[in-house]
Amino acid sequence: MSHKAIVLDANILIRAVLGKRVRELLIDHAGSVKFFAPDVAYADARKYLPALLEKRGVNSAAAMKVLDALESVVRPLELAVYAGLQQQALQRIAMRDADDWPVLACAMTIGCPVWTEDADFFGTGVATWTSDRVALYLVG
Repeated sequence: MSHKAIVLDANILIRAVLGKRVRELLIDHAGSVKFFAPDVAYADARKYLPALLEKRGVNSAAAMKVLDALESVVRPLELAVYAGLQQQALQRIAMRDADDWPVLACAMTIGCPVWTEDADFFGTGVATWTSDRVALYLVG
């Protein structure tokens, strides 16, 4: 049986740390779906999480351990894996948000959809799933 795959945007990694539902979806489907995120998505999550956690009064050390643990379920992809598609990804997404090119390039490299809450991916030629609908893809 071939595994499904999906690339996560940084906002999904952040949701997996802040809330239960996304984390549960990842854990529940880890055996049948391969989850990936570009290394920069983890870097973004590490950059933005401390302030978000502080606002919520959450211990950031414990939450950052959750993010670190996610790496065993959501495999980080290094730049070398997806850099070859940088120009093509930029052509597709630059009008909306050029910073999102690594997520798109990863999805194009692997040949799978993107899981994001960011509308910038719509119309890029890669299927896009949001958290409220992604379970349909994961179980389908």
